[in-house]
Amino acid sequence: MYSDLNQRLKADVRLEEGLQACMNCGICTAICPAAEFYEYDPRSIAITVQSGNHEKIAALLESDTIWYCGQCMSCKTRCPRNNCPGLIINVLRKLSQETGAFIKSRMGRQQYLIVKSIGANILQFGYCVHPTSLVPATHPEQGPVWRWVYENMHEVYAAVGANLDGDGPGAMRKISPTDLKELHQIFKVSGGLKLYQTIGHFSQLKAIELGLTDENGDADMEKYTQYLLNE
Repeated sequence: MYSDLNQRLKADVRLEEGLQACMNCGICTAICPAAEFYEYDPRSIAITVQSGNHEKIAALLESDTIWYCGQCMSCKTRCPRNNCPGLIINVLRKLSQETGAFIKSRMGRQQYLIVKSIGANILQFGYCVHPTSLVPATHPEQGPVWRWVYENMHEVYAAVGANLDGDGPGAMRKISPTDLKELHQIFKVSGGLKLYQTIGHFSQLKAIELGLTDENGDADMEKYTQYLLNE
């Protein structure tokens, strides 16, 4: 299903920096915070990638495993071979997104929500998180305090000295159209926009596979969003 996985991994410069020669000591797993809470073993991931085994690499791309890493890079600080499993994870994640393998796992499918929320916020507002987009109805985990803040947003932010959506300096100020245009160009040149589109494309295919469609048989991404929120 996926072609040239090993070659595509090796083509990413981050793999060259992140995987020198793993000797299977397990120090990365011992220090990893994620390994304490999940069935997550960065040592085995490094060994799998180092082996070049196509089937095992494909299984990683389709698994929840590669999405457990919190990118703290503790592994980098302790590895006696100067490897960095965190960078290996970055390479695997991107390849999973590019090939559509991410839709095979529950945590992988969450990439659509990230693009729809954080990704959209960056391009629209210039911020990863903007208070106007953190709607309580779709973010019940924020609780009643955030609901109150949301309903009294401008007064609350003014009280702490922020400049919410205002001109000039200050926290949460409005980002100028010139800067937003430059930000869009950075995402375009770096391939970020293309990756967003790829994630959207495969997510639409998954929505259709799940029967989450409109009356014309096209993917209904609002239904898919609700599916992901409750999955």
